[in-house]
Amino acid sequence: MRAWVIAGRIGVMNDLGRYGLWVPQRIWPDDPDAVAEAAREVEGLGFSAIWVGGSPDDDLALAEAILGATGSLMVGTSIVDIWTSDGDRLAASHARIRDRFPGRFYLGIGSGHAPTAESRGQSYTKPLSRLRELLVGPLASVPVDERMIAALGPKTLETAAELTAGALPYLMPPAHTEQARRILGDATLLVPEQKVFLGTDAAAARAGARRALKMYLGLPNYTRQLAKFGLDESDLAGDGSDRFIDSAVAWGDAAAVRAGVDAHLAAGADHVAVQVLVADGMPPSLPRDEWRQLAGVLGLMS
Repeated sequence: MRAWVIAGRIGVMNDLGRYGLWVPQRIWPDDPDAVAEAAREVEGLGFSAIWVGGSPDDDLALAEAILGATGSLMVGTSIVDIWTSDGDRLAASHARIRDRFPGRFYLGIGSGHAPTAESRGQSYTKPLSRLRELLVGPLASVPVDERMIAALGPKTLETAAELTAGALPYLMPPAHTEQARRILGDATLLVPEQKVFLGTDAAAARAGARRALKMYLGLPNYTRQLAKFGLDESDLAGDGSDRFIDSAVAWGDAAAVRAGVDAHLAAGADHVAVQVLVADGMPPSLPRDEWRQLAGVLGLMS
């Protein structure tokens, strides 16, 4: 168990361990039995957490199903988008899960991106203010030590330290993790996401990575931050340069992949949410064969 003193309160949550899996909601099967079987295997492989990504629904049904199928696995959302969710419904969903699975769930929320807000007929203005309003308003009933936020820039990281258990950076390099740790201080959780491709063929690795990453190069929230860590406009134009791809995705042999993941831990992360890519980019379904391979790469099966 790990305890934190956050905003004047003491919270106790199960230990996150070093490695979890970041898995978008859309690739989980609809069949509850299939969800349960996959979740149990993840737990058996030695991963300590599943992070449900890709703007999961605010009913938190998938997170609840994963928790219900496992005994100790931690589950978090990474992240529920504030533009597509209802704060009151989200708070009620969290309360239901907390009652059933105390100490095993982190509610991760984030301010998303302009296209999402605009697709819902909303103006993407003052997203951090909107995020703070949700935390101190409808989500005030969620204990501080059980909620986290997507955080990239300094102001959002400061908000994570002030109002939540920690930060969930996405697509950022270890240099960002090091900077984030300095801003957050030692008492706040830091859980970066890291993409991996399990293979030594450079052409295949970079092609798969480009398919997965192209969408992010059109989102200023990411490109503005990435430009602060050794990349320039040419790296972030079009489909992205090899330098960008190699900085965003850990690929190669087992040692290279593990080094890419562990670089975040060395930079100050508490836990890394690992997202597996495949030759086609984002996997169309749960990449269970790759998860088994990854468990060996990370030393979870030894």
